Amino acid sequence: MSDTDGKKPLGLGGGRPGQVKQSFSHGRTKNVVVETKRKRVVVPKPGAAAVTTKPGSASSASGDASKRPAGISDAEMERRLRALQAAKAREVEEAAARAAEEKAREEERERRKAELEAKEREEREREEALRLKAEEDERRAREAEARAAKKEEIKPAAAKPAAPADRAAAEAAAARAATKGVPVGGPRKTDRERDDRGAPDRDRAGRGRDEGRRSGKLTLSEALSGEGGRQRSLAAMKRKQERARQKAMGMGGRAEKQVREVQLPETIVVQELANRMAERAADVVKALMKMGMMVNMNQPIDADTAELIIDEFGHKAVRVSDADVEQVIDTVEDKAEDLQPRPPIITIMGHVDHGKTSLLDAIRKTNVVSGEAGGITQHIGAYQVTTESGAVLSFLDTPGHAAFTSMRARGAHVTDIVVLVVAADDAVMPQTIEAINHAKAAKVPMIVAINKCDKPDANPQKVRTDLLQHEVVVEAMSGDVQDVEVSAKTGKGLDNLLEAIALQAEILELKANPKRAAMGAVIEAKLDVGRGPVATVLVQNGTLKQGDIFVVGEQWGKVRALLNDKGERVESAGPSVPVEVLGLNGTPEAGDVLNVVETEAQAREIADYRIQAAKDKRAAAGAAATLEQLMAKAKADEAVAELPVVVKADVQGSAEAIIQAMEKIGNEEVRVRVLHYGVGAITETDVGLAEASSALVIGFNVRANAPARNAANQKGVEIRYYSVIYDLVDDVKAAASGLLSAEVRETFIGYASIKEVFKVSGVGKVAGCLVTEGVARRSAGVRLLRDDVVIHEGTLKTLKRFKDEVKEVQSGQECGMAFENYEDIRPGDIIEIFEREEVERKLA
Repeated sequence: MSDTDGKKPLGLGGGRPGQVKQSFSHGRTKNVVVETKRKRVVVPKPGAAAVTTKPGSASSASGDASKRPAGISDAEMERRLRALQAAKAREVEEAAARAAEEKAREEERERRKAELEAKEREEREREEALRLKAEEDERRAREAEARAAKKEEIKPAAAKPAAPADRAAAEAAAARAATKGVPVGGPRKTDRERDDRGAPDRDRAGRGRDEGRRSGKLTLSEALSGEGGRQRSLAAMKRKQERARQKAMGMGGRAEKQVREVQLPETIVVQELANRMAERAADVVKALMKMGMMVNMNQPIDADTAELIIDEFGHKAVRVSDADVEQVIDTVEDKAEDLQPRPPIITIMGHVDHGKTSLLDAIRKTNVVSGEAGGITQHIGAYQVTTESGAVLSFLDTPGHAAFTSMRARGAHVTDIVVLVVAADDAVMPQTIEAINHAKAAKVPMIVAINKCDKPDANPQKVRTDLLQHEVVVEAMSGDVQDVEVSAKTGKGLDNLLEAIALQAEILELKANPKRAAMGAVIEAKLDVGRGPVATVLVQNGTLKQGDIFVVGEQWGKVRALLNDKGERVESAGPSVPVEVLGLNGTPEAGDVLNVVETEAQAREIADYRIQAAKDKRAAAGAAATLEQLMAKAKADEAVAELPVVVKADVQGSAEAIIQAMEKIGNEEVRVRVLHYGVGAITETDVGLAEASSALVIGFNVRANAPARNAANQKGVEIRYYSVIYDLVDDVKAAASGLLSAEVRETFIGYASIKEVFKVSGVGKVAGCLVTEGVARRSAGVRLLRDDVVIHEGTLKTLKRFKDEVKEVQSGQECGMAFENYEDIRPGDIIEIFEREEVERKLA
C-alpha cells in the first residue's frame, strides 16, 4: 500500500511534487510526497509612484492603495517604508560624520598654521634681540673709546670738565633711534658725568665701587647680555648705609665675645652643647670634624671631647654629674610664716574582711564595698570626708589580704595616722600584725577601731589582750594607744572615732606650705582607654594646679585635668587632697613621688636620666656574675620547671600584688615565671609574646581587645580572666602543681627465699623459691638480696606454679621464678617483691 493512497500530497498548490523521508523511533522510516512552491517575486513597474506614507496607519494604507503597485501586501509595504526610513537615517548620520570630520581637519589646519606663525614670530624676535644686542655692544664700545680719548685730552689739573648737555642729549637720541624706541641699560647722564670727573674704578670693574642699586627697569638687552649680574636690593643699600653710619660714629668695631659657663654632664648631644655655648651647631660640628670625629648635631659626645670644644670656643666648662639634673626638685626649707594647717591623712588598715571599707562607707555615707569584686578591696582608695564639726579628713583605704603587702606599705609611708581595724569576733589575725609592723616602721601614731561590736559573739576585751602580744597597749589597759569600739553596720561609735582622729591630728600639729611647687605621692596608677594614663596622687606639699609641668618616677607630663574623689573636675589641689591626674606620657609606678618643675625640658631631662639609671642598674645586676655563677644558674634553671605567664591588670597596684603572689608560688622543682606585666587591656603584642614562650595570659579586671582575641584563637593561646586575686592565685598554683613530677611510692607485698637453682634449656636459670611472706605477683617489681645487700633490681620473666604460668603465688607455697636479663642467682638469696604507685603532688 502506497503512502499516498487516499491522501492528497502535502503542498501549497501549484508546485512541483517531491518526496521527503521521515525518521521515527526504533528505526522506522516513511516516505512522504510533498510539493514545493516557488517564491513569487514582485517587480515594481517602471514609473511607479514612491510611497511616502508612514507605515502602521490604516488610513494611509487605504489612501495610497491607488498609488501602490499591484500585488504588494500591507506587510510588504510597511517593510519597504521601514527600509526607506533606515536608509535616510544612515544618510543623515553619514552627513553628520562627514561634517565633524571636516571640522576636525579644519581645526588641525588652523592649529598647524598658528604653530607655524608662532615659530616664525619667535624666530623674528630672536633675530631682533640679537641685532639689538650687537648694536648695544657696538654703542658701548664707541662710548668706551670716546671716554678713553677724552681722558687723554683732559689735563690732570683740570678740575671738572663737563660734557655739553646738547652732546649727551644727542647721544641719547641717537641710541633711542638705533634701538627703535626700545630703552637700553646704558649709563645715565649723571653716571657719565661721574665717569668724566675721573672715577677710575668704573673702567676696571665695569661698575663703580660706590654704585647704588639698579636704576630704571630691566631691559631686554640687559637681560640678554647677562652683564651686570645680580643687583643690590633696597634693603641691602639700607644695611650698607647703616654700617657706614656706625663706622663714622666709632661703633664699627666687633663686639667683645661673651664667655659662658657651660654645664657639662658625662655625655651631651652636640646640638645641646651648641645651645649651651650660644654657638651655631654647624660650627661645633665643623670643630669636631677637625678633631677627626665625624658626628652630626644629634649624636652624643663624651665630656672630655665636649670640654675641648668648649675651650676652643673660648668658654668655661663646668663638670656636673647626671644626677645633678634632679637638683631642681630638691625640697627647700619652708619658712615658718608660710606654713598653714592641713587636713590629716588617715589610713585604714587591718585584716581582710574585718570591715575596713564598710567602716569607711559608714563615715562617708556611701557604699564602696559593693563595687569591689568579691567584696574585698583590691585598690587603694583615697577619699576626703568633712565631719559635722567642719573638720576635713583625708582617708586612704588599703587592701587587707596578704597579696597587697606592698600597697599597705605605701599607705603607711604617706599617712599621718593609722586606724587599725580589728573585728571583735575574730581578734588579731596575720594581716593585722603586718599592719602593726608597717605603722611602727613608719613611726605613725595608731588608733585601734574594734569593729563588729554589734555581733553577739563580739569580745572587744580579747582584742585588747591579743594586741598586748604585739606591743600595742591601748588606753583601756593603761597604754597610750586610743581604742574605740565601733560598728560599721549600726553606726555605733563613729562619732567617737572621728573625735579621736581629730584629737590625734591636733596633737601632731600638721602643717604645709600651699604656695610652693607641689609634691605628692602616687597612690595608684592605671591606663584608662579613653583618658590615657591616670595617676591617683595624694598631694603632700604645695598646690597642684591645672597646667603644671611635673615629673613622677620615670614619667613626666603636664596636668591636663584634675578630678577629686567624687569625680568632679577641679582647678587645683592643696596639701592632703587626693586627686586623679590626667596628662602623663606613661603609666607611673604606684609609690612614685610627683614633683612639679618649671619647664618641660627639665621634666624630660629628669625622666630620661631616671630611665637610663634604671637600665644601668638592671644591666649591672645582670653583669655582676662570674662564669661559674652563670653556669650554676643555668643548671639550676634546667632542673626547675617553669610556668610562664603574662599578666595584665587594671591598675599598677594590682599588677604588683599579682607579681608578688606569683613569686611565692613554687618550690625547688617548679616555679612561676612572669614574662611581662603591665596595665591596660590585653593586646596582640601580649598574645604574640605568650605564643613565643608557650605562656598563659592572665587578665585581672581587664579584657582582650578584638585583634588580641583573634590572634589568641589562631595561635592557640589561652587567656584567663579574673576579678578576685584569690581565684587567680589558686588557679596558677594548680597549673604549677601539674608541672611537678609525680611521687613514686613503693609498697612491699612479699618476700621469697631461693631454695634451689635449676638450669632449663631455652629459659636459662630458674630459681626454685618458697614465698615466705605476703604474695608474689608477676607484674610486680623484684629485688635480689644477698647478705641483705641489693645486688639486682628488675622484673620477673616468669612465675610458675609446678608447670603452669600463674599471676601470683600466696605465702607458704613454692614457685619457680626467672629474672629478666639476669641469671646470677644462688640458693639462699632473698627476693623482695614490691609494687610502685604514682601519687600526684600539689604545691602547698
